[in-house]
Amino acid sequence: MASSGVAIKLGQGALRELRIHLCPTSSASAGVRSFIENDYVPLKKANRQFPILIRECSGVQPKVYARYNCGIEKSIPLDNISRYKVLDIIKDLVTEVLDYMSRFNASMALIST
Repeated sequence: MASSGVAIKLGQGALRELRIHLCPTSSASAGVRSFIENDYVPLKKANRQFPILIRECSGVQPKVYARYNCGIEKSIPLDNISRYKVLDIIKDLVTEVLDYMSRFNASMALIST
């Protein structure tokens, strides 16, 4: 089970924005709605300057979009998952980009030598 959204620090490294798309009524978006009701406020309070956008649209597939530096964008479907899994996915998006940037910087250092 994931911990509270307060533990997630966004905006470190290359991550620039999170967008969460969901349907206000579909059962596939129930976990995302629960995340927004229970975890969004603590997450936003811990990351006041970081843009976390919530987009509701009838019939849309629930997804989280992560926008990074250099125009990189990644999306992950959130169909039929718990609010805790939504938090885990957000944590993974932050960790993944930090790992990617470390490898990128190491590659650039090798090229410049």
